[in-house]
Amino acid sequence: MELQRRSNVKPFNFSPSKFWEGNDGLWSTFLLRVGTPAQTFRVLISTMNQEIWVPLVGSCELSEPKNCADLRGIQPFQNAASPGFQTNKSSTWNFINLYGLAFEEVWQGYSENGMYGFDTVGLQIQNSGGVTRDHQIVAGIVTKDFLHGIFSLGPKPTNFSDFNDSQPSYLWSLKNQSLIPSLSYAYSAGAFYANRSLGTLTLGGYDASQMKEKELDWMFHVDSSSNLEVGLQVIVASDTFEGKQTSLLLNGITAYIDSTYPKIWLPLDACEAFEKAFGLNYDPTSFRYLINTTTHARLQSLNPTITFKIGNSTFGGLTRNIVFPYAAFDLQASYPIFENDTRYFPIRRADNSSHYTIGRVFLQEAYLVVVYGRRRFAMHQRSFGGNDEQNLVQISDPDSRLSSSRLGSGPIAGVVVGVILTFALLGWLYLRHRKWRQLKKILGRKPGAIEIVDDADAVEHNQTSTMELPNNAYFEAGGRVTAHEVDVRQSILVESGGREIEAELAVIGYR
Repeated sequence: MELQRRSNVKPFNFSPSKFWEGNDGLWSTFLLRVGTPAQTFRVLISTMNQEIWVPLVGSCELSEPKNCADLRGIQPFQNAASPGFQTNKSSTWNFINLYGLAFEEVWQGYSENGMYGFDTVGLQIQNSGGVTRDHQIVAGIVTKDFLHGIFSLGPKPTNFSDFNDSQPSYLWSLKNQSLIPSLSYAYSAGAFYANRSLGTLTLGGYDASQMKEKELDWMFHVDSSSNLEVGLQVIVASDTFEGKQTSLLLNGITAYIDSTYPKIWLPLDACEAFEKAFGLNYDPTSFRYLINTTTHARLQSLNPTITFKIGNSTFGGLTRNIVFPYAAFDLQASYPIFENDTRYFPIRRADNSSHYTIGRVFLQEAYLVVVYGRRRFAMHQRSFGGNDEQNLVQISDPDSRLSSSRLGSGPIAGVVVGVILTFALLGWLYLRHRKWRQLKKILGRKPGAIEIVDDADAVEHNQTSTMELPNNAYFEAGGRVTAHEVDVRQSILVESGGREIEAELAVIGYR
């Protein structure tokens, strides 16, 4: 499948922070600069959301561990320890309001809140070749469900009840300002167990050195809400307590890809099959599967592998295997999940089929490439060849509204021939005195090579909620919160593109 170079805008490689951190495993984080002057945060990546979240002042209370700020990825600011994002010290902060955090429908039941505003946001540390955009949506958070901030890769704009116009996502802003060639990205979460192979994130293209295969295989489709779904057809484990080969998934399922969370959410029968194969103990308090020391030692000796067969549907068609060592699922959870480090296995019982999700743990071994303009994505086994040189490949956008490139000689010739044939057909119809209804039918027929997609679906979050903020939290420049509890009666609407009509070539040169 060939990706034509249609502009001289290069992909942006978002370098990781080189830190390994997290309270639910060791994850490779990325550096964000927020505000003016810049306050720096180490954040995780979300493939489902479209917003930027950072820990707010007050996200670390006196009862928290002394290194709470560091645990939450809060970098020192102005040569001193920082308590979190200090909006009163940013000259570019513009407070919007308090809203419920923009979780997707799949995560109904979460009701955390954020302090939303606009501010300048940059990628990577100062003077490192990163990109910076003004007037970006930022949510300050205090919840402990997310210790680290989040940098989201979704393209959808956000609507606030305070504004008439929707506000673009960061990825969309980069594309709109021609800082990246297309509305696309490639991401892998990194794997501490694989010689500390750091996470990799490319915006507007992909890094060919990160894949074992030489070519991308675009077998997956982005749905109308810009969510990523795959058919999880088979899960097979080798060399477990159940023997040489054990099937762990009774029937194929459709699952979201969401790196916001670490775990893989599966049907109960699949989780129970994992229990037997790996000797797991279910903890109903934390909803986690725990592994004791003896079991862990046996699993290390057996060195099992787990193979996930994924496809565009739950059965048949083109498929791909992503293979994991046991080490990929050997994670530890710590404060505030558990008081002490506790080894766990990152699967979770899904409440229903709409909760089936492939989380961050899967993206340790998988390399994800998403092209929203083409409504396609690919997933390949990641290569951990440490000596491979970076090989960034630009992905162009097929939509003329998103690309300033011109048609090549081939497409131009096709258009000319099409026009000539059209006029010849009209002349023939006129000379043959065909009925007007027939002519109208022909003229109104949509060309077979063009697919019109009306992407008007929206995810709406109507919430009446209370956000508890510490007394020392700042709302806006020069302003201090006087009340501990702020009652919020606002709604947030996350749109997938308003009423825009997207014209996408159905034949896009992919094999």
